[in-house]
Amino acid sequence: MEDLDLTRRFNIHYEKDLEIKAILTSVYDSLKEKGYDPINQIVGYILSEDPTYITNHNNARALIRRLDRDELLQELVKQYLTN
Repeated sequence: MEDLDLTRRFNIHYEKDLEIKAILTSVYDSLKEKGYDPINQIVGYILSEDPTYITNHNNARALIRRLDRDELLQELVKQYLTN
């Protein structure tokens, strides 16, 4: 009963960060499976926002298009600078 008195915190930013990481990891793996250089392909997509840089394999192209490019770039920079 004691647990009912506690307030659980919800952090929308943390949830979004997890979604970005999961999608980016899946896209990376799909590109690698198809023999592409995943880093170059993802950078090409981020710079141009042209989805043809991302393979359709494992629905990777549709997945990455679910992310806002600015949010994706912001998360990448944040991870780079904090790790």
